[in-house]
Amino acid sequence: MTDEDPPPESGTGEFPTADDLPDEPLTADDVDPVAVDSEGVEDINEFATEAWKHSTTADERIRAVIKRVTVPKSATDVADAAAVSETKARNTLKDLITEGIVQRRETTARTLYRRDPDWHLLQQVHQLAQSETLIDQIQRVKAELSTYTETYGADSPEEVLVSDRELSEDEHTDISHWRTAQREFGYLRAAYRLREAKANLPGHRQQTESTSERAPPSEDVDRSIIQ
Repeated sequence: MTDEDPPPESGTGEFPTADDLPDEPLTADDVDPVAVDSEGVEDINEFATEAWKHSTTADERIRAVIKRVTVPKSATDVADAAAVSETKARNTLKDLITEGIVQRRETTARTLYRRDPDWHLLQQVHQLAQSETLIDQIQRVKAELSTYTETYGADSPEEVLVSDRELSEDEHTDISHWRTAQREFGYLRAAYRLREAKANLPGHRQQTESTSERAPPSEDVDRSIIQ
């Protein structure tokens, strides 16, 4: 390329000349696959925390942490997990208590917080009630429960456990899955009843018709599926 030649435009497909190439061939050490500012970051966990802080607010992180808390935690624990100050954690937790999302328990040593189990359950049921595959999920779990009942000749896993039957490791695994299926069926049944109740609210049908949405199939489905 001479001094008179205009520089090639980006994306024209022209190849570099020998003068454009480096004197020494590149090695893998010369290539940085991820261009990030890692100055001051000592490990991957710290890097991930910094990225989380950059993409979320302090309130969002506290909410995300407390929603996963099943064992009571102190404000200090929540603050550390959410990468916020302890004062900020306490103030936000106080707001979440008012909203009914968090429970507080006083001990002789400190105040502990955890997500409200009733709130968490209602959130799960509400999410299931909105699922387009709710009926399919109910039928799937009912079939699974029927299989366990037929296989073990019992109506519940507890009935098998208190029997004189000696269970193998695989059978103990079945019992665990059976209990999980029972719990899941309880959630699904509650979700179906919630959806039925919403469908029967005054004005609901008119609203769904005006927005071209199909009302939940409460009349089209045999209610025995939730029995």
